[in-house]
Amino acid sequence: MTKRLDYNQIAPVGTKALGVVYGYIMQGELPAELVELVYLRVSQINNCGYWLDMHTRDLTKRGVPIGKLAQVQAWKEGGDLFSDTERAALAWAETLTRVADNGVPDDAYQAVRAAFGEKDLVDLTIAISLMNAYDRMAISFRKTPHAAKK
Repeated sequence: MTKRLDYNQIAPVGTKALGVVYGYIMQGELPAELVELVYLRVSQINNCGYWLDMHTRDLTKRGVPIGKLAQVQAWKEGGDLFSDTERAALAWAETLTRVADNGVPDDAYQAVRAAFGEKDLVDLTIAISLMNAYDRMAISFRKTPHAAKK
């Protein structure tokens, strides 16, 4: 495997800017567990091992049961494991992460708009966009998941 660049070392100002956005989201009004579930789902869709590992660890530290974590990929069949708000956020995350496939249909927007106020919806959209950027950085430069380090 070709050695890839260490983007944190090469562009520290750029990666710090992403970190500022991450801090804004995590200190905002959206529940941290909800944000982390959305981050996990985005990283699942993008097949990003580095961030899958990170979000799974973070959610476990927050006390999220392993049964719920195991169902994030199949949240539509998760029954009562996911609240209506979590379902709306996960659906929005899937829509935005797959935007190149279907755009953003009006019904998807209306569904998430019914679950979130204006500010929370904008913040959720920023969070989803940020995680897609983080995934693309980690995948492009083959950032090794913590669990895979020897």
